[in-house]
Amino acid sequence: MINKFICNILLCISIFSFLILSCKEKEHISEDSESRKTPLYTSLSYDFTGIDFQNKLKEGPNTNVLMYEYFYNGGGVALADINNDGLLDIYFTSNMGENKCYLNLGNMKFKDITIKAGLLGRKGPWKTGISAADVNGDGLIDYYLCYSGALPGHKRVNQLFINQGVGTDGVPRFKEKAKEFGLDSEGYSNQGYFLDYDKDGDLDMLLLNHNPKSLPILNVASTKRFLKEDDTNSGLRLFNNHKNYFTDVTLESGINGSPLSYGLAIGIADLNEDGWPDFYVSNDYAVPDYLYINQKNGTFTDQLKEKIGHTSQFSMGNDIADVDNDGLLDIYTLDMLPEDNKRQKLLLAPDNYEKFGLNVKTGFHYQYMRNMLQKNIGNGVFSEIGQLAGISNTDWSWSALWADYSNNGSKELFVTNGYLRDYTNLDYIDYMDSYVASKGRLQREDVLKLVSNMPSSKLQNYFFTKQTDFRYLNTASINGLNEKVNSNGAAYGDLDNDGDLDLVVNNINERAFIYQNNTNSTINNYLDVVLKGSSKNTLGIGATVKIFTGKEQQILYQMPTRGYLSTVSPILHFGLGTQTKIDSLIVIWNSGEKHNLYNLQSNQRIELKELIHKSNTEQVSKDSIDAMFKWVKNSFSFKDIHNNINDFNRQTLLLKQYSHKTPTLVKSDFNGDGKEDFIVAGGVGNGVYLYLGDGNGQFNMVGNTGLPKALKSNIQAMCSGDFNADGFLDIYLGYGGYHSFKEDDNAMVDQLYLGNGQGKFVKSQESIGAYGSSTNVVVKNDIDKDGDLDLFIGSGVIPGNYPRASESYFLINDGKGNFLRKSLKSQASQNHIITGANWVDIDRDGKEELALVGEFMPFTVLKIKGSQVINMNKDLGLNNNNGLWNTLSIADLNDDGKADFVLGNLGENTQLRATVKEPIELFYSDFDNNGSVDPILNTYIQGTSYPYLSRKELLNQLSFLKSKYTTYESFSEATIENILTKEQLGQGDKKEINTLSSLVLLSTSGGNYKEITLPVEAQKTAIKSIIISDFNKDGFKDLLLFGNEGFLKLSLGKLDAGYGSLLLGDGNGNFNPIGNKSSGLKVTGDVHGALFIDDYLIIGAHGQPLETYKLNY
Repeated sequence: MINKFICNILLCISIFSFLILSCKEKEHISEDSESRKTPLYTSLSYDFTGIDFQNKLKEGPNTNVLMYEYFYNGGGVALADINNDGLLDIYFTSNMGENKCYLNLGNMKFKDITIKAGLLGRKGPWKTGISAADVNGDGLIDYYLCYSGALPGHKRVNQLFINQGVGTDGVPRFKEKAKEFGLDSEGYSNQGYFLDYDKDGDLDMLLLNHNPKSLPILNVASTKRFLKEDDTNSGLRLFNNHKNYFTDVTLESGINGSPLSYGLAIGIADLNEDGWPDFYVSNDYAVPDYLYINQKNGTFTDQLKEKIGHTSQFSMGNDIADVDNDGLLDIYTLDMLPEDNKRQKLLLAPDNYEKFGLNVKTGFHYQYMRNMLQKNIGNGVFSEIGQLAGISNTDWSWSALWADYSNNGSKELFVTNGYLRDYTNLDYIDYMDSYVASKGRLQREDVLKLVSNMPSSKLQNYFFTKQTDFRYLNTASINGLNEKVNSNGAAYGDLDNDGDLDLVVNNINERAFIYQNNTNSTINNYLDVVLKGSSKNTLGIGATVKIFTGKEQQILYQMPTRGYLSTVSPILHFGLGTQTKIDSLIVIWNSGEKHNLYNLQSNQRIELKELIHKSNTEQVSKDSIDAMFKWVKNSFSFKDIHNNINDFNRQTLLLKQYSHKTPTLVKSDFNGDGKEDFIVAGGVGNGVYLYLGDGNGQFNMVGNTGLPKALKSNIQAMCSGDFNADGFLDIYLGYGGYHSFKEDDNAMVDQLYLGNGQGKFVKSQESIGAYGSSTNVVVKNDIDKDGDLDLFIGSGVIPGNYPRASESYFLINDGKGNFLRKSLKSQASQNHIITGANWVDIDRDGKEELALVGEFMPFTVLKIKGSQVINMNKDLGLNNNNGLWNTLSIADLNDDGKADFVLGNLGENTQLRATVKEPIELFYSDFDNNGSVDPILNTYIQGTSYPYLSRKELLNQLSFLKSKYTTYESFSEATIENILTKEQLGQGDKKEINTLSSLVLLSTSGGNYKEITLPVEAQKTAIKSIIISDFNKDGFKDLLLFGNEGFLKLSLGKLDAGYGSLLLGDGNGNFNPIGNKSSGLKVTGDVHGALFIDDYLIIGAHGQPLETYKLNY
């Protein structure tokens, strides 16, 4: 294709200069242009390109995955212009064979110059990552080549190839100078990363090492001891550059150089917007990832636990990019979770809660085996939404590269994928264990036999394109990326200078892929930015470039070494879609200098030079935003207690635990002074506490209230009201629990405490009609219209019998606080775990109906007519929206005088998916006649419903199936119809979920209700608490949503992406999400209660102290 470098234009702009290397502009096409019809990429043959490199692995008695676990981890690729001719050249690493360097001749033709250039490296194993950078700051690209493997130290010495310039034959020459520069490490190295972490103008280096041996089984004490040790060969290292000599400063920098290190990738960027480079380390196995924040004094602190709720478990490659163009850099990590059911069943180990708990206790944080997209929400923390985005399951993945490959203005995601042999195949592991046991002592020929019997697979790489906000679809096949191979390192860059990004991929035992980008030059536009840094940082590493086009913005951070073992083009590439002009461009250099350009034309490559002023000082500052809410310190002494119990030990096939549903909060004027107070209640071992408000946001705890302390079960619901008609507010306490409770347990009998109007309470001696079932919900109403307050009690799960629920019922008051239990007599609510309820006059007949939500049930409205209970759903046009509902809230959201509903669900950020056509199904009964309930959850994967449990979990529950499913292969494609007979299924019960989305039910003029899915920001976690108010004082009701779910089954993991979501209403039932940076909310944990009193938010999260925010509007 045509080389578009044709002219140089010198621009002088105020106090600095830019050298702009402009290109011939392509013809601009309007927005209604015909879209591209050819695939985005074409794989070019080696006959055409001249590139015949392949990373060949030869297995032998000493060279195999059983002798060296990283044997199939593959090699890298680097794209850089090593002869300064304006074309990107390519360097490949070969684990066991010869590395190759190809000079770009133009028009996608390449020439092997490896030997002539002096870039072969040492012969033999084990080469890993390749970094291209101007290490000595002379304006020429150098290479740093890493070595590893189960080899002697002298065979692992890393090499630094310093560029000597171009010879008379047009080929650049290199000299190996690692020792001279202090970079001749003998570590087990994967990659060197060059950055200027101390901002002194030269490049320093992070060296990513790994331990060659798998993680040993250690106890907590020994693990913590190992983490404090320093190991120069296995641990992460930081080298400081002083006059082109690099010194190891790991210990004094605060970086962990422990031998418990399995680093596979580092992502480097300014993550907290302070102008200094931070970095994220992906660690394999159970060793935690690290998030090192630059302290601006030569040191770093690991802030992973403070900023990120959970991570990938076997973290592979990673990338840092502004995924959604909101101006904030996000973190994406890869893992090994397969997309299809069969490979999940064959390769995934069953949930191991003891091991998981030990790792958390050790300090290894919460880790789950899947890809993670850590969305930067702008206030110092990250919200993990990989499952919501649809990019969590890409099998055994290596390189992740976010870039605008289609030039449409939105980034796509390329993921390399594959492992030469299925090392974690569970049938193979059983075979290997049996083989070793029968042999006793293995010989070398036995090892090779074991390896040769290991299953082998080839997998397709992934290419995700954006569909809607945070929703991505794998379009690899239609975009020309449909080969099944085992790919590892990859890099992007414009190899033919036609304005789009080509791809280069390093494969095992296959020729490398050269993918030419076919983006039609008449559709989408672009801008390329070449940075020329001052001093010795000639590529401007660490610089941030922002562009603004209309209302849109994009940001790129200059760090070419990224993905996995590889280096991408140092030319920053912006896709513009149909935009023909860039309104403004801002460069924030690593030095702190900030430069601006305006009114740039698209479809050109511009070269920007950094000029350092003599009076240069730190010029980078964060944008100041007046957040709507401000965190304020409170004096609340209450802290919820987390009891370290595991409900899965009692009933393995639970969907989630039920023992951790605290704290509970309720507000009212308990002392009659006209100011709102609140009561907070905890769980086992905690108590119930009253805080009296002064009307100005201050609350004082009342001592000796008479309310219970040292609780023997959890208080899961409360309701205040004058139940004995003495003029003072009383409090009804609804008890519940799961772990060790019986079906009818005295510890779970509800209680009524009568108030005296002065903050004191006594336990009622009257009968309240309750019994020892688990209470989830208590709401009051004069049900029988006799002038006093009655109650509805929504019951929870029967302990040990999930998913069966206790009966929900009415408590009818005689006017003196004496209650008589009355059955609800409604199929719509019975045998359902009720989680939310409220009374509302939905048909405006002067009588209130009962609105309910619960697990595996639809939102339901019940009309009470004497002894009759009538389901109104059909009359109201309500669909059977069966959800895993947590809560409901009622308000008139569209100002039509009728009640609308906001329903909090599990959310869409989960492995589970539910639609009407493909529902989640729960089959349950005592299938094996042993007296216990056997719940089998099923979910659709790629069009078929499969049990969401492992073979081991199934056989532990239903032992009569052991003879049927003798191998993991035999179980890998089994459906519920294969597992159970028609008779068994017919005798059992079934529940369904057809939506996991949190919703608004909006009233219409016809009297029916319209279902509106809340914005994607409300779907990233479970919603458990909803506050409706006009927070921005515009006359329209807004929503505040809190929740999270930290106790799902292990294979689902924690839902902790919610930090509090503010959605501003427009008065028509539509809601616009406000980012956390603007809302000011940073609420962590599982929120079970939230109140809004006197412009103050009071938030109760499980196991944490109460938090307070003040409305700042």
